[in-house]
Amino acid sequence: MKNITTFNFSLGREERNKLNAHNSFVVWFTGLSGSGKSTLANMVEKLLYEQEVRTFVLDGDSLRSGLNKDLNFSAKEREENLRVAAEVAKLLVSSGSVVLASFISPQQANRETAKDIIGEEDFIEVFVNTSLETCEKRDVKGLYKKARAGEIKNFTGIDSPYEKPVNPDIEINTEKENLEEAANRIIKLLRKKLEIK
Repeated sequence: MKNITTFNFSLGREERNKLNAHNSFVVWFTGLSGSGKSTLANMVEKLLYEQEVRTFVLDGDSLRSGLNKDLNFSAKEREENLRVAAEVAKLLVSSGSVVLASFISPQQANRETAKDIIGEEDFIEVFVNTSLETCEKRDVKGLYKKARAGEIKNFTGIDSPYEKPVNPDIEINTEKENLEEAANRIIKLLRKKLEIK
């Protein structure tokens, strides 16, 4: 970009990872609204915290209530919301944190963009596979009811499609396994990734 010069700071990600005694990367949770993404990210964060791993949870609601509060839910603005999310996640990885990013991210293209921004080697995709029927039954925030009533437009799963991940690093079926088991399965996957070589 014109008139931008990157300053070479003395301390970078490598030094921060050494200080923390673990690697930093992004665990990207994707699934329908109400699938259990944020709950699972929260559980994984607590387990990592117990192991003295530096973490940060990013989720759609927190980003949209601050940094991206000017964005609506059109396809173009959803793309921008996820692009910003990926850029923030990348910065947090540079800070030495393991980032737990919980976003519906409904399109495969959106997730590929996030992976490109963050870097494939630092991107672990977790597909929280919960059926639309189950998500609607839960409807913790009352959003499906509003979407069915036409009060919310472009709602994923109702009048906007969700494309299932083609090849996630791990798939969690919340109708077949409990979240504690799922969180422990994710931790098992992350162990090797955390180790500094």
